[in-house]
Amino acid sequence: MSRPFALLQKLIAVLALLALVAGCTTAAPPESVLAVPAQPQKYAAIVVDASTGKTLFEVNSRSQRYPASLTKMMTLYMLFEAMESGRVTKETQIPVSAHAASQPPTKLRFRRGETIDVDSAIRAMVVKSANDVAVAVGEYLGGGSEDQFAAMMTAKARSLGMTGTSFRNACGLPDDGQVTSARDMAVLGMALRNRFPQHFHYFSESDFMFRGRLVRGHNDMLGRVRGVDGIKTGYIRASGYNIVTSYNADGRHLIVVVMGADSARQRNDHVEALIQRSLGTTTAAATQPRLMYAGQQPASPPPGLPPPDMTATGLPAQDSALPGLPPPDQAMPAAPVPGSPASDLPSPDLASPTSPLLPAAQ
Repeated sequence: MSRPFALLQKLIAVLALLALVAGCTTAAPPESVLAVPAQPQKYAAIVVDASTGKTLFEVNSRSQRYPASLTKMMTLYMLFEAMESGRVTKETQIPVSAHAASQPPTKLRFRRGETIDVDSAIRAMVVKSANDVAVAVGEYLGGGSEDQFAAMMTAKARSLGMTGTSFRNACGLPDDGQVTSARDMAVLGMALRNRFPQHFHYFSESDFMFRGRLVRGHNDMLGRVRGVDGIKTGYIRASGYNIVTSYNADGRHLIVVVMGADSARQRNDHVEALIQRSLGTTTAAATQPRLMYAGQQPASPPPGLPPPDMTATGLPAQDSALPGLPPPDQAMPAAPVPGSPASDLPSPDLASPTSPLLPAAQ
């Protein structure tokens, strides 16, 4: 009896020793690194669960940035409101003034005195990001004055809780005073879907017919990631490449904002990575990774890390450290004043040569 008991004691001791050794030698999880395709002074991003209003990821989300053609989201919001109130219908003809027609590309190249119906105007702003059409809409809704319309846009932004946004024009062309934040753009993206679900389908359109010609868009996130259904891209030199993206699939609804990217392709890769990260089922989805900004990525990534232009595949687990970044509510300096030199144009969207952020959706 004593021998089996002694053997059992030895076995227990060996198992305990193995458990202790395993506990001491288990490697810590690898540090999470997220490649950011932007310079730190331009980059801002936020991911919001649009069903709950919970912020899933954010960096510099309240810092001042230039909206570029994301501006047209508010122009469209104001136009949808006018449709809802009965002030305009889809058939209403909007006149194009000399001022509107003179806007630089991207545009539909209207001549002074021509008109465009509201339905086509919506598609022209969403798909083509047409500056001439956006200004024509602004003048029409602003009683003939784009400046008055910009004041109305800013007032609407305040009423929606967009505390860091000021508009100076209807289209997003460079203006020193036209500023926003990634958080405010997420608020606007959520408001567009929640307030106007009957019109939200416009944001998922990638082309439309106008005067017998097919007008193609350039939001490459559409069709790239299942569940992405809009919303808007934007670019001027001072802002970098911006985007507000809506994801709606499998019972999950996200709003993703990325601002300041160095290229459209890298911006889209980054959005895809953030979507996949936010859909993760582990606790990593609720934490922050360490950021590696443009210019900081090594030519040959360390073992186990994705390349600098990584897509959503192979995205590592998250880490809570954010070295060198300010607290979420500490604003960073705005990007350099844009001005309006010729090199900023054609500006928006590079078209072809031709605590919860908000209450849960009801």
